[in-house]
Parts: sequence; structure tokens; C-alpha cells
Amino acid sequence: MIHPIKHFITITRHRHKVLRYCFRCGLYKQGLAHDLSKYGITEFFSGAKYYLGTKSPHSKERDVNGYSLAWMHHKGRNKHHGEYWVDINKESGLYEPVKMPDRYLAESICDRIAASENYNRKNYERKMALDYFLNVSSKHEPLHEDTKNKIIELLNMYVENDKKYTFKYIKKNLRSKKATY
Repeated sequence: MIHPIKHFITITRHRHKVLRYCFRCGLYKQGLAHDLSKYGITEFFSGAKYYLGTKSPHSKERDVNGYSLAWMHHKGRNKHHGEYWVDINKESGLYEPVKMPDRYLAESICDRIAASENYNRKNYERKMALDYFLNVSSKHEPLHEDTKNKIIELLNMYVENDKKYTFKYIKKNLRSKKATY
């Protein structure tokens, strides 16, 4: 069954959380532009068709088709996803992850926290974003080792402290255009 209204509510709730978190980190343009591709035809209709409510519809689309066209579209247009930062290594000639610039890594942290909150609602605990990254994302998402380590560091910071502390740190240290770690 297709769920366009439920899907619209879910992606809008998520987008607004990320927008608020990006603003708190000083990433105003990124907050405003975050995940706008989800409202386009390719991603929206797929999301409504494979809507699950408790996790991304991309997994259901993969189960049905063997791939997710919506995910391939999304990751190629949104720089806060590790999959965007894969390019051909000039020396090896192979596709390899490159360092994600700090400002997109910061947006990725906001995105991961908001997604965990959105899908877990009343059962949400701060460690869920880190646990999901360690148990799922880091095993499948192509990330440069420095990027992966920085994500783990920031998610640990969030677990040990809180959003206010972590976003303040991000605002002070991770708004440059280039990777600096």
C-alpha cells in the first residue's frame, strides 16, 4: 500500500530536525537545503510506495527490486552521505573513499542524530545513533578512515555529553570547507 502522507510527514519531521540542528551548528545553508531531493519524483514516490515508518524505505525497495533507485539518486546529490565521497584513486585506479569535508561531516552528525530520534521516537536514547553507526553504517558505508574516526568521535561526544555541547563543538571546529583533520 502506498503511504504518501505518512512518508511526507516522516521526511518533513526529519528534515526540520536536521535543519534546527544544522542551525545550532552554524550551518545555515546546509540546514535549509538538507534532503530536498527527497521531495522530488524519483525519491518521493519510491519512499511512499515502500514506506515502513520505523526505518528507511530504501531497505524495502532493495528487498523487492534488488537495489534502491531512490537511494542511488539520494546519495549522489547529498554531500552529507559517505557514499557521495567516493572517487577514483589516481594511483590504484580503483574507486575509494576520500575524506569528507568537515562541514558535510557535521551535517552528517546532525542527520544521524535526527534519523535515530525520528525512527525510535519514545524509545530513543542518545547511544542509538552511535550504535547504529557502529553496527550498520560503518560496515556498509564507504568512508575514509579519518572520516569514520571523526564520526565515531563526535557521536561518542554526543553520547557522553549532549546535543548542546556537541553542536557547540561542531560550530567552533567543523565549519570549514575542506577536511582539516
